[in-house]
Order: sequence, then structure tokens, then C-alpha cells
Amino acid sequence: MSKNKAITLLSAGHACVDVYQGSVAALVPFFAAERAYGYAAVSGIVLAASLLSSVAQPLFGALTDRWAMPWLLPSATLLGGLGIALGGLVGSYPLTLAFVAVSGIGVAAYHPEAARVARIAGGGSHTAMGWFSLGGNIGFAAAPVLVTAVMALGGLRMSPLLVVPALAGSVLCLPVLRALARTSRTGGSPAEATGVDDWRSFVKLSAAVVFRSIVFVGLSTFVSLYAQQRAGGGTATGSAALFLLYLGGAAGTLLGSRLAGRRDRVIVVHRSYLATVVAVAGVVFVPGPAFFPFVLLAAVGLYIPFSLQITLAQDYLPTRVGTASGVTLGLTVSIGGLASPVIGTVADHSSLRTALVPLIALPLLGWLVSRSLTEPGAPKGSDERNAPEGMNLTGERIR
Repeated sequence: MSKNKAITLLSAGHACVDVYQGSVAALVPFFAAERAYGYAAVSGIVLAASLLSSVAQPLFGALTDRWAMPWLLPSATLLGGLGIALGGLVGSYPLTLAFVAVSGIGVAAYHPEAARVARIAGGGSHTAMGWFSLGGNIGFAAAPVLVTAVMALGGLRMSPLLVVPALAGSVLCLPVLRALARTSRTGGSPAEATGVDDWRSFVKLSAAVVFRSIVFVGLSTFVSLYAQQRAGGGTATGSAALFLLYLGGAAGTLLGSRLAGRRDRVIVVHRSYLATVVAVAGVVFVPGPAFFPFVLLAAVGLYIPFSLQITLAQDYLPTRVGTASGVTLGLTVSIGGLASPVIGTVADHSSLRTALVPLIALPLLGWLVSRSLTEPGAPKGSDERNAPEGMNLTGERIR
């Protein structure tokens, strides 16, 4: 299988999986409308999707460092879809939390192995990783559109229809799995990785990812409700704001890959954080229709470093690529969810705008910690500088 075809299939499968990350936030206004959940209650739903995922994803990453588990791609995709489909169907709040948590585990199981395969299939190129990440952005962006369309058919009782992307994603994985099986040698095992792990830089990068995560997940959880306050309108206005947030994420991912082809990834990362401070301030304080462009700009700024942080993490820990992917992607999707109940509680006791104000400072903190990072020691100016050469799709050395 060619590199481009493999990355295309992985990107499409990633889109199908990340529909379920985006669906949690997209379902928030419908849970609030149909079940009269307050800010803290809907934050708890986001927390349920994030809590187990934040622990499980690094664990799955550590497992993929020891054993290749490509079967996780289709099975984890199905698990993520079933959790969301059943979470909207049950009326009990505890059961809703449980099913959403199951979906979070499925998402957690998928990402480290998928990122490992994408790195190998793309030859370590950050452009290839950017296309893989773009699939996730498209899934996020499609989530509010898909959820709104399904809810229009009959509300939360129609949520079983949301399993369709999972079915599609599991099928899209199969050609990649067949390619893995064809190239695998009898008794073969993943190649022994080489290099020196830079834990200090990895920890700093992870701190920047945490700050970014809180901002993005905080916005994705509450921007649909906040849009209705700032611009007026009902759930359609909220869905439009969420769609712009995710669309901006897709644009930022592509832009980040292009910028990293001209400059060091580290420079692109810390400058994007600095620019994001102004954009998030606009989201919080600008009323009326002008609110929407700032939502788009904030998402672009938050997602420019997204795929670059994945490849940087993998390069900082070259002997633990699965762990690096699991921690980076796990923090990206999880830590923000852990902070969301705090934002919701503050909003319940004051106002949503007051609760969102601290988000303005977090990109600045991301800028501060990323300023001291350096590009991993490799030839600069080449898109293939991070390639794990001499490996096939199973991670084995080619002799």
C-alpha cells in the first residue's frame, strides 16, 4: 500500500473516531434543553468522557510501545460510537455518564496505536502527521452538524443513529490492517527504537499541551451556550459557533504543517500560542456577530501547534513513541474535560463570561513554557527530518 493511500485511510478513520469527541460537546445544548441540566451537570458529561480517557490513553500508549495492536483501530472505533449512541438514549444521568465514559475509553484506545501507524506509514513526516490530524479535525467539525441533524429527527431518542460513523470508520481501517498483515514477517516484532529520550523537553511540551487543552475543551463545551448569549438565537446559533470552532481547528492543522515546512516546529508552536491570547479575549468579550470570527481565529491559533506537538513528543521520546503519542493526545482530549466542571461551577454561581475569562491567560502560559523548547537534534529544513527510516508498516526494520 502506498504512503498516500495509507495516510488517507488513516485520516478518514480518524475523522470517524473524533466525531465522538466532538459529539459530546455538540450534545450539551440538547441535554440542557431536554433534561434541564445546568452548567455543572453538562460539564459532568464532558468530564465522564475525559476522566477515564486521561488515564487510559497513556496506558494504551505504553502497551503499543511493547506490542503492535492494529486491531485496536476498528474495535476502539466501534466502542467509541456505541458509547455515544447509547448515552443519548438512556434517561438516567448516571447511565448517561457511564456510556459516555465507555465512548471515551474507545477514543483513548484508538489514538496511540493510530498515531504509531501514521508515523510509520508517513515516514515520520510532520506533513503526513498533519493530514492524519486533519482527519480528526474534520470529525470534530462534522460532529455538531451530524448531531443537530440527528436531533432534528426526534431529539435524544434518535441518538442510536450516531453509531453510523463508527461503522464506517471500522470498515475504513480494514485495508490498512490487511497491508499490515501482508508486510508482517512470520514471527516478526516491532523494531527496537533507537535514540535518547529527552524527558525534560517532553514534560515542558506536555505542560503546554495541558494549557491548550483546557482552553479548547472549555470553549468547545460552552461556546454553543455562550454564542446564544453573545449573538442571540437558539440551538442553531450554538451549533454554528461550535462548527466554526472545529472548522478553524482543521484550518489551523493544515496551516501548522505548512508553516513547519518553513520554520522550526518549536517556533511555530510558541508563536501560535502568543497569537491565540488575543483571539480568546475576543471570544470572551466581543458581542454580536463579531463574536464568530474570533471563535474561528481562536481555533486556528489553538490548532496550528496540534500535529507539530505530536511529532515533537515522538521525537523527544524516540524509544517510547506510543507513550509519547498517548500522553500528548490523551492530555489534548482529557485534561480540558477535567477542568470543565470547574468552569461550569463558576458559571452557575456567577456568569458564563466570568467563568471563561481565565481561559485568556492559558495560551500565554503555553507560550512561556514552549519558549524554552528546542528542535530535537536532526537536520533542519527537511520535511523528512523525523523519519524512522528502514521500517515498514508494522514497525519492523527492512533488511
